[in-house]
Amino acid sequence: MKAKIFTRLAIPCALFLCVPFAPSRSADRPDAWSAYGHDAGNMRYSPLKQFTPANVHDLAPIWTFHMRPASLDVPAANRQAATPERGRPGGRYIGSEMTPLVVNGLMILATPYRRVVALNATSGSQVWAYDFMGADAPASRGVAYWPGRRGGKSRIIVATRNGNLVALDAMTGEPVRTFGANGTANLKTPDILNGSPNAFFGFSSPPTVLGDVIVTGGRVQEAPAQGASGDVRAFDVRTGKHLWTFHSIPQPGEPGHDTWEGDSWKRRSGVNVWTTIIGDAERGIVYLPLAAPTFDRWGGDRHGENLFSDSIVAVDARTGKYLWHFQTVHHDIWDLDLPSATLVSVKQNGKAVPAIAVMNKTAILFLLNRVTGRPLFETKEVPVPVDTDVPGEKPWPTQPMSVTPPLAKTSYEQGDVANVTPELKSYCEKLIAEKRVVPAKTFQPLRTDSAVASFPGSLGGVDWGGAAFDPGRGILVANTNNLAALATLIARADGSFEMRDGYLYFWNPKTRQPCNAPPWGQLSGVDVNTGQIKWQVPLGISDDLPADQRNTGRVNLGNPIVTGGGLAFIGATDDSRFRAFETATGKLLWEVKLPATASSGPVSYRGKDGRQYIAVVATGGNNAGVPAIADDVVAFSLPAGH
Repeated sequence: MKAKIFTRLAIPCALFLCVPFAPSRSADRPDAWSAYGHDAGNMRYSPLKQFTPANVHDLAPIWTFHMRPASLDVPAANRQAATPERGRPGGRYIGSEMTPLVVNGLMILATPYRRVVALNATSGSQVWAYDFMGADAPASRGVAYWPGRRGGKSRIIVATRNGNLVALDAMTGEPVRTFGANGTANLKTPDILNGSPNAFFGFSSPPTVLGDVIVTGGRVQEAPAQGASGDVRAFDVRTGKHLWTFHSIPQPGEPGHDTWEGDSWKRRSGVNVWTTIIGDAERGIVYLPLAAPTFDRWGGDRHGENLFSDSIVAVDARTGKYLWHFQTVHHDIWDLDLPSATLVSVKQNGKAVPAIAVMNKTAILFLLNRVTGRPLFETKEVPVPVDTDVPGEKPWPTQPMSVTPPLAKTSYEQGDVANVTPELKSYCEKLIAEKRVVPAKTFQPLRTDSAVASFPGSLGGVDWGGAAFDPGRGILVANTNNLAALATLIARADGSFEMRDGYLYFWNPKTRQPCNAPPWGQLSGVDVNTGQIKWQVPLGISDDLPADQRNTGRVNLGNPIVTGGGLAFIGATDDSRFRAFETATGKLLWEVKLPATASSGPVSYRGKDGRQYIAVVATGGNNAGVPAIADDVVAFSLPAGH
């Protein structure tokens, strides 16, 4: 298969385009938050309008729930290491990236303490809890919901860290015994282990439910090359029965197989969905945001474009049939995985075009027609650097670029060193000299003789959280990092390569201040009808700097949401703030200090008392080295009678 920006197959209308996907009882109630991204399309938009730019400053905490049971001894395997960057000595708390669900007046939490808990969403009081036995635990980012059909009871679908699917009665927390084996389906099957019976396979993100179909990705290793498969599978929501498998690395005879040279596809790990799958319920399509192949920093044993890595792939939700794909990175050797995508509507030539907003960690935004996969704005294959001293590596000579501007920093130039404090500048200059850091742009291949400062780094740009879309204002809101990854390759005894010093960030780890000039974190609003950035502001402050220098932006992991009242809410930053911005302008309107960093996405809903709430999980603990110091779920609202 020759290099193409996007590819699609001709699919007869009768298969999916003209027949709506039969949904179950509606889950997308305006007063609820019934999916990880609010709805199947991951818009992260609540239509509720009680919170406005005029009154948001009056928001106050209403209730707090502590996820850690008082009697629980945190398992040693789950404890944060007792270092300055990773948590408290003794591991009292465990970090969470969880976004709750709110359905039927209940808030459903997948806690890091091996529990699924339901709260009264209005009062915060516990209604039921399901405890996992042994070493298993729910995926760290949340659960899925099925509203039932034809009088059937609603269910909570839990993907677990050990590779199981568990079905619970949504109102009682009792296992649904008719699902799988007494409520549990084992997904760690021989086909997914891919000839590596001891390979790691589990889940970090919730599955997606579209109609009566559960669609799952999976978490796999990042090295070595061979291990568990990243294939995407679907299961019957009632029984747990396997329905279909989509091969994320094409098998012989499948589209894209010839993008893997020789037998390099065999037993290859990676190319998995580590974030969340989204769906178009009307058309019966699911969209798979696939990650990099293993090993994700060296491709000398996998020459070629390596489909469907770093691609958004559209498949028929009922059959798993391939419809189209768009690859954002060819032959990924930088770990530039895709985060969650977002369904949007774009106005072109006076018509509303059903679209999908796709980014990878580069924060390059691609707006595609979600039916055909065609880019809505000019996209070209652009020559990129291919110079490397790594034996056997063959970097792909071009990469897809959109005329729409990237949302994050994409290069490091000589002399581009932060001058925020003399101490930071001195530290960074020493680091640059010791690691022989070389100037680099996005897609600069790694080397063995020096460290490449890859912008954006392995945290993004945009990371797993993805963006939020306000359909009334046509604005896509996304948080980004301007933090490079430093990487130098070193040969292994078997002829492959690994990173000399592991994963390093281009920063001072003690102060968590990056070596490039601020802003270090940003929030952006994009007009999807033009593809242009409407506004962009620093996200987060550096509390250890003088007051007039603090607006630096901060490293962030999580995602925003938007509401019908014209507000964008986000935690995410390592300064432990929770903020509200005006969606139309990016103006900061409200902020509050949380007990810890909220490495998660908030949710907004209407309580049984008729009030709008917004809730967020604040624990600290994430891949950016933020310590886990709390276990709080905090709900905010306006004063009663406001």
